Amino acid sequence: MGHVNFKLKLANPIELEKGIEESAIVDTGATFTTLPLSIANNLNLKVIGKIKVKTATKTELLDQSYAYIEINNKRTVTPVLISETLDRILIGVITLESLGLAVDPTTGQLKEAEILLLTCNLI
Repeated sequence: MGHVNFKLKLANPIELEKGIEESAIVDTGATFTTLPLSIANNLNLKVIGKIKVKTATKTELLDQSYAYIEINNKRTVTPVLISETLDRILIGVITLESLGLAVDPTTGQLKEAEILLLTCNLI
């Protein structure tokens, strides 16, 4: 599908009152939500580890944290990666799915998605 631009609210999960509003893009080819280092620092996000990711041009080792995200009045706490090179917020599919949102390919906008909970009986 490509990229979709929109506004969101973003905060440290333990300091919600210090949240910010920012522009972001959804990249349906990205797994994780990724924040620029400046925004992660502004929100005082704590690094909990590192994760190796593949970008369009190389493999990088990025810091990992968690952030509160609100999009279209839907809220979640989601894993995020922190990038020293990215200049904007990129929302990945883990965050989209946890919010129950998807990209509508006909309009290029975010829409509510069906959330599935599947079980199977093994007898």
